[in-house]
Amino acid sequence: MRDRRELTPREIVAELDRDIVGQAEGKRAVAIALRNRWRRQQLPDELRAQITPKNILLIGPTGVGKTEIARRLAQLVGAPFVKVEATKFTEVGYYGRDVESLVRDLVEASIGLVKGAERDRVAPEAVARAEERLVDLLVPDVPTPWAEPESPEAREAAERKARTRDKMREKLRAGALDDREVDVVIPGRSGAPVSILGAGNAEQMEMDLQGMFEKMMPRSPQSRRMTVGQARPILLAQEVDAALDVEKINQAAVRLAEESGIVFLDEIDKIAGNAEGAGRGPDVSRQGVQRDLLPIVEGTTVNTKYGPVKTDHVLFIAAGAFHRAKPSDLMPELQGRFPIRVELKDLTRDDFVRILREPRASLVKQYQALLGTEGLQVEFTPDAIEAMADYAFQVNRTTQNIGARRLHTILERVVEELSFEASDRAEKRVVIDAEQIKGRLDAVAADEDLSRYIL
Repeated sequence: MRDRRELTPREIVAELDRDIVGQAEGKRAVAIALRNRWRRQQLPDELRAQITPKNILLIGPTGVGKTEIARRLAQLVGAPFVKVEATKFTEVGYYGRDVESLVRDLVEASIGLVKGAERDRVAPEAVARAEERLVDLLVPDVPTPWAEPESPEAREAAERKARTRDKMREKLRAGALDDREVDVVIPGRSGAPVSILGAGNAEQMEMDLQGMFEKMMPRSPQSRRMTVGQARPILLAQEVDAALDVEKINQAAVRLAEESGIVFLDEIDKIAGNAEGAGRGPDVSRQGVQRDLLPIVEGTTVNTKYGPVKTDHVLFIAAGAFHRAKPSDLMPELQGRFPIRVELKDLTRDDFVRILREPRASLVKQYQALLGTEGLQVEFTPDAIEAMADYAFQVNRTTQNIGARRLHTILERVVEELSFEASDRAEKRVVIDAEQIKGRLDAVAADEDLSRYIL
């Protein structure tokens, strides 16, 4: 199977097109950035170290797909991905999250990816070992009374025991013993995380104290009686964990985060220096947050509980609406670290139609699947989809433009009554047409004040 990291820019854009409508320029920019990573890996070591990612700044109103492009990109290539709002951070010295926490979050995401892949790799062997442990619990060892292990009686007893184990194994695989009870030893749980309130870097101190207390206070195992069906996943989890090389996983995760990590910095326009309200109240640290972000984006080393992590080759994708501020309001040094600027377009009425119809998990398909769990078959006629797109476009123009998120509100309004009555309806097939859409939305959409608060 082809490595997903070797996809060409055209293939990446084609994959993104399956889930995201429009925004061709944004997709091309992230596809090229991703392909450049693969290209960099093909270079000699001395040149590879000199090439840094070309970070991207996505500019566009809310709800046009900025976050979705970055998230789908990370899922597509199996890269560790973390999304953070720039407004969550405060500069060093203020109470709140420091910018280095985003690197720690990225490593945690990488740990999850590597551990998941390793679990899948060891799962077949772990299943076999867990099965043997269940057989041991169902057919415990009984000391043989014969002193001579090579005696005919001892060999006959061993053969009889092997036949019994084989029969038990077959019944286990067939699920015939799932209700039989066995005693399972479960390792004791570690205590609650230990932290110190008011500590300057509470995250770092918490993980240090937690590790120290786990070593000081050993966990005592417990024996519990449960059915074979309940014991099977517990024993499987124990065998999988026992097969994992934690140190190897940590090292691989750190390398993956350094070489393939993607950080999505949302709302970066809210920390721009000349935005409305800058310099007053809690926004006094905006410039400080930019100064703290600068070394992370430029490339620095951040200490984590898994070891030092270099951010030199992490890809940063920043995004913001930039209604009240401009990209030029950011610090010049920070601007320079985002050389690729892409302006995403407002969604049109036709875009809304495509969003409702085309993606693999479109909103219409989601609601049809949800109501389908109640045995209710819901069908939206083509003119119903057109009508919902019309209302979304109209309300976005007359009130706040929240992009595709408006479709969530409109669809929820349309199927609200069906969702409430789905489990009690005798009629299990419903066709929703444009007339029904108008009946549900006309009165609200016509009243600008009402639509401002409801739609």
